[in-house]
Amino acid sequence: MDRKPLGVAGQAFDACVAFLASADLADDAHPAVLGHSDPNLANYLWDGSRVRIVDFEDAGRSDVAYEVATLVEHLSARGTDWRPLIDSVDVDAARLLASRRLAASLWLARLLPGGPSATRNPTGTLERQAEHVLALMD
Repeated sequence: MDRKPLGVAGQAFDACVAFLASADLADDAHPAVLGHSDPNLANYLWDGSRVRIVDFEDAGRSDVAYEVATLVEHLSARGTDWRPLIDSVDVDAARLLASRRLAASLWLARLLPGGPSATRNPTGTLERQAEHVLALMD
């Protein structure tokens, strides 16, 4: 990116840079799991009694907190009440928050002008994501 975005996106960009500069995101202290890492809700097929997960091309080593965070922070999941899921998993709250901040930061980067998701989402998505990032960083 040639220059910092303006407005709320620029504020969120600065908050992400500060977070990434100070965060300890190493996951060696957390039990490793096979993570899906592509939690677009379209990858979860519900047949009325079971969920079947598809599209494992991004799967790899992860931890439960990061997997929950990527699901909760995926753009396709906006407007979903994730509290029952979050309350049902036994993860460190600080690790979950850091993971949510990281996942939200990654979405912000994808939505910035020139990013891979910049033109694939409705007008205003970048600004809504920027506001969401700022709320998470607060």
